[in-house]
Amino acid sequence: MKRRFAPIVDWIAHEGGVDPWAIHWEARQAKDKGEDVIILSVGDPPIDTPVPVVDRAVAALRGGDTHYTEILGKTPLRERIAAVHVARTGMSCSADNVAVLAGTQNGLFVASLCLASHGDEIITIDPMYTTYPASIQASGAKLVRVPAHASAGFHPDLKALEAAVTSRTRAIFLATPSNPSGVVLSEKDCDGIADIARRHGLWIVSDEVYAGIADGNRVPSLAARLPNQVVTVGSLSKSHAMTGWRVGWLIGPPDLVKLVEELALCMLYGIPGFIQEAAIAALDLREDTERSMHEYCRVRRDVLYRALADIPTVTPHWPDAGMFMLLDVRKTGLGSAGFLRGLFESEKVSLLDGAAFGRETDGFVRACFAAEPAELEEAGRRIRRYAASLGG
Repeated sequence: MKRRFAPIVDWIAHEGGVDPWAIHWEARQAKDKGEDVIILSVGDPPIDTPVPVVDRAVAALRGGDTHYTEILGKTPLRERIAAVHVARTGMSCSADNVAVLAGTQNGLFVASLCLASHGDEIITIDPMYTTYPASIQASGAKLVRVPAHASAGFHPDLKALEAAVTSRTRAIFLATPSNPSGVVLSEKDCDGIADIARRHGLWIVSDEVYAGIADGNRVPSLAARLPNQVVTVGSLSKSHAMTGWRVGWLIGPPDLVKLVEELALCMLYGIPGFIQEAAIAALDLREDTERSMHEYCRVRRDVLYRALADIPTVTPHWPDAGMFMLLDVRKTGLGSAGFLRGLFESEKVSLLDGAAFGRETDGFVRACFAAEPAELEEAGRRIRRYAASLGG
């Protein structure tokens, strides 16, 4: 009998068969060996989780909170998440609208499985985070790209979005702030997207994992415009330096949350109780922690932008929020993959290929500025030196 795998294996594979994280892991190994490497390829700030959050988890562990928990999450945690959503959007929200999941990534995956299936189409804004194609196509749906051109500051093309809708379209997936561009959807963007979704009866999945560290610790809300058609996903990973804790959420209409509960029962069987206690502590510190992380990112964004200014062949694009900056390297004469490889081999700076995020960022590289200012300044010097060595 011939061994074979299910079609989903092809749907979730890296596009083009190329691993976008290959240089990142190569850089990690080189750094572990003591080499002088600067890693700006991943959004994981070198900041410890706040002490009260860790203490709450340790106390819960020692107190025996190691048993099964509610599938959708503890009620006190869901109530706090709902309160944050109310504060950010002004819309009505309760624990019945909230499912606690293993990070934003899990929320995206669950939303895809609950909202679409084989033969359906899901629209995404290109560029998008690297896991979107696999998360969407795992449902069997076809991914349809709508451009957000660099010439338009990476804001979505609403005419193209309208034109992409067909009888098979079920949902629009997007992120605000965006990863990799750092763009926050404007009120006008949100009005246009909501109008299209309203007229065509589409779901919107709004990935707001970086919303807490945007200006004012919020972004213009799609959920407030279409509360019964918008699914909001988020987490504490970026705002509270809790990437490894794997705690996030999905917020949507109660009937959707009931379906999410059935799916989460099969996938997770609940998030560990002591992790949820840590999340409660984190949300109790939310305002101070988000303000602190926003300032942390603002300072470092400015440092990196200044360090890269006036390089003739490398153009940094100013991000509204988040931890990332796109660099246009097309004038170097190299593709983004060639620039990335050459920079790492000659200067030991690790960035990420913009082509991993979509067609609109082929020819760009992504730099994470969640690092110490001195390291960012040195990275700028190395990038400048490498670009100069290419001429052009």
